[in-house]
Amino acid sequence: MDADVIIVGAGPAGLMLAGELCLAGVRPLVLERQPQLRETPKANGFNGQIVELLRYRGLLDRVEAASGRPVHPAPGAPFGGMQLDFSHLADPPLWAVPLPQMRLERLLGERACELGTGIRRGHEVAGVSQDHATVTADVRGPQEPYRVTARYLVGCDGAHSRVRDTAGIPFPGTTYPEVNRLGQVTVPDSMTQPGDGALDVPGLGQIRPGFTRTPRGVFAFGQLTAGGLLIQTTEDEPAESDDAPMTLTELQDSIRRVLGADLPLGEATRLSRYQFQARQAERYRDGRILLAGDAAHQFPATGIGLSVGMLDSVNLAWKLAAVIDSWAPAGLLDSYHDERHFAGARALLQTRAQVALRRGQDPAAQALRELFLELLADEQPLRRIGGLIAGTDIRYPMPAPSQQALTGTFAPDLTLHSGQGTTSVAKLMHTARPILLDLADRPEIRETARDWQHRIDIHTAGTDHRPADALLIRPDAHIAWAATTGEPAGTAATALREALWSWFGAPLKTTVPIIDRPS
Repeated sequence: MDADVIIVGAGPAGLMLAGELCLAGVRPLVLERQPQLRETPKANGFNGQIVELLRYRGLLDRVEAASGRPVHPAPGAPFGGMQLDFSHLADPPLWAVPLPQMRLERLLGERACELGTGIRRGHEVAGVSQDHATVTADVRGPQEPYRVTARYLVGCDGAHSRVRDTAGIPFPGTTYPEVNRLGQVTVPDSMTQPGDGALDVPGLGQIRPGFTRTPRGVFAFGQLTAGGLLIQTTEDEPAESDDAPMTLTELQDSIRRVLGADLPLGEATRLSRYQFQARQAERYRDGRILLAGDAAHQFPATGIGLSVGMLDSVNLAWKLAAVIDSWAPAGLLDSYHDERHFAGARALLQTRAQVALRRGQDPAAQALRELFLELLADEQPLRRIGGLIAGTDIRYPMPAPSQQALTGTFAPDLTLHSGQGTTSVAKLMHTARPILLDLADRPEIRETARDWQHRIDIHTAGTDHRPADALLIRPDAHIAWAATTGEPAGTAATALREALWSWFGAPLKTTVPIIDRPS
């Protein structure tokens, strides 16, 4: 076989998956139809739980170097045509990274190559087939067509995924009728107001950053860290549009229709026209073919897709590696669909709610938005919505009932003290290895895990605010098991053994054949 895993698509999800697979000792091959790295800006940054995961992999320093500024809590976020304000919170629930997607792809690609990934650009996958043992991709290369084979193939090839279509995986959902026009543009300096960043529009007056709703649609803008403005219009009954590339004139015409005034625009570095979609693949796995990123889901709001897609990849990589290395317990790879389809459905829930908030134009819809903003003036609901946007509220369903509230959640970054000095959960996770963390010096817990020490790292340490006596943390930084403070030794040991079998297979001294059999 040419590789262990073929990854179709070199966007953030595909490149993140490649790096994670390499950390797990798997040989990936990335096939990307575009001959060169994208130079046109797409997303202008990302936020949410993936920011913390990148820190757990030791990548945040590189991200900050690429963006030219430190990662920081987001002072606010758009939600349903409104602007949420986190600036008065001591610890805002959402972290933001102002790193354009093209730079993120370059960073993730460099890391994947450092770890041993092969990336072939200008190689388009035309078809995919599978049998009981392998998957084959038919590729149109720069010189001639060819075939590559692997144990598994992951489609990270976007909303119009050929992999998904070839596998016959339904992609149900809704395409909303509004047309959105987006531009990264400059405006005359005389139009921008120092301090609050308002725009002084001739014949209209000042418009503050964020969303301005009119009877004809929505106008939104914000300052870009690299300079200039990000401007978007949304029209419920737009003028005729087609598949031709959008022009600066088209954006100006749309602004005029929505605002009823002309906005002088200068140079444009990005122009795009799109309609929001709410879609989710019915299944993320079909035998040896899997989906991740935009190939698996589309959300009708901005600022969601990159984070959810990269987290798909982190969840999938170690499970694929376990199957390829022949130690995966039954159902481990299927848990990728179970967990990430659940997470995608949560993201769809909140983004569809945003559609309901932003689409209405009548007095009832305006009343709903005003009431919603009133509720979000209180800290608790504001944090709840912030966590929903970030994806930090996710608790994966565990295979057996658990009374410990931490199971299924993202592991907190505890500061850890031991005889070897001070470290943290984030630093221990740099290698993407599973961890058993004994926080209460309980020998019976360490002894129970000893038969799995070839697959997990066992650490004993103290911490200032102990959330549990012990934590079993998966490579994707989610907690597979936790011992409640003071839990009886026999109960804790039995539950830990069950969790170790469920997630990390047979112990070293037990001979149990592991069969690689796709569902």
